[in-house]
Amino acid sequence: MVNKLLLLNGPNLNLLGTREPAVYGSETLADVERAAKTQAEAAGASLACFQSNHEGALIDRIHAAKTEGVGAIIINPGGLTHTSVALRDAFAAVEIPFVEVHISNIHQREPFRHHSFLSAIAAGTICGLGTDGYRYAIDFALKKR
Repeated sequence: MVNKLLLLNGPNLNLLGTREPAVYGSETLADVERAAKTQAEAAGASLACFQSNHEGALIDRIHAAKTEGVGAIIINPGGLTHTSVALRDAFAAVEIPFVEVHISNIHQREPFRHHSFLSAIAAGTICGLGTDGYRYAIDFALKKR
């Protein structure tokens, strides 16, 4: 069982709770992180959280996860989903299993949001289930061997 998780959130996710609540809901990022830590701890695991609006900071954090012994990563890459080959390359380089999470259903939104650079190398992708998607991703990651 994985005992060390990392939760990453990309650009604009710091605005959860106030940004387009009809699309993203009313929970804040702090609410999501608190619930995620509680869930991981209840399973006997630790979970670190990191959010950045900067692609390079997210890449640096993914690289650091390799040396920290992180067993799985849960990421909501935000808009970088559709643009960042560099984020994909970082995941491929560290070879840490990860689950891609999206609060909204990206396939029901604008056509440019339908493509993800990460999905093809992710252990799984969850979209359209609101912030519950984080909970399902953590549950899956905890069971990964």
